[in-house]
Amino acid sequence: MAAGPRLRSLFFPGDLWDALASLGQLRLPPDDADLSDVATFVRLLDGAEVVVTTWGCAPLSEEVLAAAPRLRLLAHTGASVKAYATPACFARGVRVTQAGDAMEYAVGEQALALTLALLHRLHRFDHALRSGVHWAAAKTAPPRRELRDSVVGVVGASRTGRAYIALVRALGARVLVFDPYLSAEEAVELGVARVGLDELMSSARVVSLHAPVLPATVGMVGARELALMPDGGLLVNTARSLLVDSDALLAALRTGRLDAALDVFDEEPLPVDHPLRALPNVLLTPHEAAGTVESRRRAGEIVVAEVARFLRGEALHHEVTPELLDRMG
Repeated sequence: MAAGPRLRSLFFPGDLWDALASLGQLRLPPDDADLSDVATFVRLLDGAEVVVTTWGCAPLSEEVLAAAPRLRLLAHTGASVKAYATPACFARGVRVTQAGDAMEYAVGEQALALTLALLHRLHRFDHALRSGVHWAAAKTAPPRRELRDSVVGVVGASRTGRAYIALVRALGARVLVFDPYLSAEEAVELGVARVGLDELMSSARVVSLHAPVLPATVGMVGARELALMPDGGLLVNTARSLLVDSDALLAALRTGRLDAALDVFDEEPLPVDHPLRALPNVLLTPHEAAGTVESRRRAGEIVVAEVARFLRGEALHHEVTPELLDRMG
């Protein structure tokens, strides 16, 4: 178990810990262990067949795998395993699974919450009242809009994107999607219209990002794309900061023409003196969109079930192949 006590308690509370322990002998790191240190990680993996990872572990490099010849399964409690799985894993026959399905609803729901907050300018009202301005001045904000009948653009029909789509459509939004992997048949099933990125950026009142980080998506929303957004446009990013040119976004936000809600940043933790913190048209959360009690528990349940399937010699339900890994953010 490559996780400290705090993360273990988040993902495997009570009965789930008992269920995991029933599958085999658990080896735990010291409470203060730095699992990003290769030597420390190697000691934990000595003789192990399965490793359960959370965050902050060293990757399963050639060096690590050479010291753990019995290792056969990496089970990650998060979504993207790119930081931990390597080509060497697949070359050595180490299988990989992850619990990304656990967090799709939580992220979709937070993206909805951020969307509603931006539409109703709650962040601007909160900032004004906390900064001590006069009551009448605090009431001053750009026009507020309802989600019903708003055009919402979704970049990436991923798991979280689809959860968000279902939620905003249930509240009456009309949804445009840019995703080169989304088929016409899938678009009909989701009740959305497929469009190009430029059309989405220029037509949507709200743009919500749900794409993975790939060579083709890094910086896909830059100064040109932000300029296409209508005045008063709203940007929600609960996906990855690298999807957006951060300098261009900061410049656009400083004009006051757009508002944004951001859960992800190029530098985390976000420096206390970062200019985003001072802007009244920005709503910030500290990369916690997936961090609900329910989401963490679902991730633990998925990992326990996957490890049990592996030990029984059954097919894994959430296996990551080299091809899938290439498409993950």
